[in-house]
Amino acid sequence: MENIETNVNYHFSIKFKKSLPWLIPVFLVVFWQIACNLSWVNETLLPSPIDVVTNGIKLFKKGELQENMSISLYRATAGLLIGGGLGFVLGFINGVSHTARLLFDSTIQMLRNIPHLALIPLIILWLGIGESAKISLVALGCLFPMYINTYHGITSVDPKLIQMGKSYELSKKDLFIKVIFPGALPTILMGVRYALGVMWTTLIVSETISASSGIGYMSTNAEQFMDMKTIVLCILIYALLGKLSDFIAKNLEDIFLEWRTIERRSADASETSRDK
Repeated sequence: MENIETNVNYHFSIKFKKSLPWLIPVFLVVFWQIACNLSWVNETLLPSPIDVVTNGIKLFKKGELQENMSISLYRATAGLLIGGGLGFVLGFINGVSHTARLLFDSTIQMLRNIPHLALIPLIILWLGIGESAKISLVALGCLFPMYINTYHGITSVDPKLIQMGKSYELSKKDLFIKVIFPGALPTILMGVRYALGVMWTTLIVSETISASSGIGYMSTNAEQFMDMKTIVLCILIYALLGKLSDFIAKNLEDIFLEWRTIERRSADASETSRDK
């Protein structure tokens, strides 16, 4: 009986902890709706959540919402794959090769300190205002977080583990696969999370500059007509897409860092038992 009660308390604790991240957002939305109903805010400047959702349903039925969302997702994904992939390759090369580090790292660090959004005029002059310009801007934003975290992860692997791998006469390939890469993986995945965040913020800017499609274009176009419902809807969509990206990144950590997830669950179970 005691074991059953302990399991029930454990599962309740897990569900409660999973719901905690949504507590403040739900409270803010409810408060927002109440403030609009009681006329605490001017609905011309800030429409109620119900009006925003109703407007979203109307745009969805017209096909406008999903069309622009799919275009934005394409730009974001393409930029992440190109920039994040290049950042990973450069971080890997500079992390494992001292010669490559001396040759490339200083140059990359100098470029990293240039705000990538400051390059918008150059990108427009070089690539125009088409898809290549928007994807290139997103790729630039994603490149450096992936590079820094990949490079740092590889160079921060415990030298004793590397030395132990060499003492077992592992080949360079096996040493990387079995020792260096697993040790660097937590930091690399953290780089993925940072890159995802930069991806969305860069996309927002790129889609408000001479764009004819995408969520950012919807927002800019709505601004010209003072369509606050669509503007707020676009902001909420970006927020939800950002949350979805972070959720995917966390799940990747759970999949590839299963050992850490097991340790965390054991610690949570122990904490629940102590509280009881």
